[in-house]
Amino acid sequence: MERIWDRFLTEQDKAVFAAAGYNALAGFGKRPALLVVDVSYGFAGDRPEPILDSIKRWSNSCGEQSWDAIAVIKQLTETFRAKKLPVIYSTSFVRPDNWDSGGWSWKNTRTKESTPPQGNDLNANDIVAEIAPQPQDLVILKQKPSVFFGSNLLSYLTLLGCDSVIVTGTSTSGCVRATVVDAFSYNYRVAVAEDGCFDRSELSHALSLCEMHAKYADVVPSTNVLDFVATLSNDLFPNLPTGGSD
Repeated sequence: MERIWDRFLTEQDKAVFAAAGYNALAGFGKRPALLVVDVSYGFAGDRPEPILDSIKRWSNSCGEQSWDAIAVIKQLTETFRAKKLPVIYSTSFVRPDNWDSGGWSWKNTRTKESTPPQGNDLNANDIVAEIAPQPQDLVILKQKPSVFFGSNLLSYLTLLGCDSVIVTGTSTSGCVRATVVDAFSYNYRVAVAEDGCFDRSELSHALSLCEMHAKYADVVPSTNVLDFVATLSNDLFPNLPTGGSD
């Protein structure tokens, strides 16, 4: 099967991966959670439009390809909920004065534009309405690339009894990749829904998927994930949040 990254690899690259034993399939776990990484207006824009138009208003936008992935993520979240499986979102937060942006401000001249509303009622860190978290879902607030860094994610996965994560979101080369590497480092089985991820750079997107698939995760089409979820029973997580009030 031709992969999205194949056209960027030399014949030697392909030979090295094969000879060194990379790209083996680890397989799905038995108790998965779905992670939706940073699918906010700041990274997707507020509508499908060419990326160079979108970043005039949303400096971190990945443009119209974001919305193709959002449609995939929507199907995945609905399928996980129907099976009573955990759905976990992440998004960023910063102080109003942007003091805690830290290193982000060192590497991007438009960092201060990332937090205030962009001429409308939407905030850059709001998760897009099309896949808005439901009351039973978990939302992780973070300030660095990995959803694990400085957050409650690991303790939540432990409380739920998850043995694996399926990762979607953005950017493929940044927060998705950092989260995948950390999940792998904690010995979770990791899968990435290839068509449920997006990035502002075609090259970065493809090669990050390549590297993750080689060493840290199974990068698979969302249809593979849906087929897998269909085999699971709907009583794997009796301690899933109810979303109601006690």
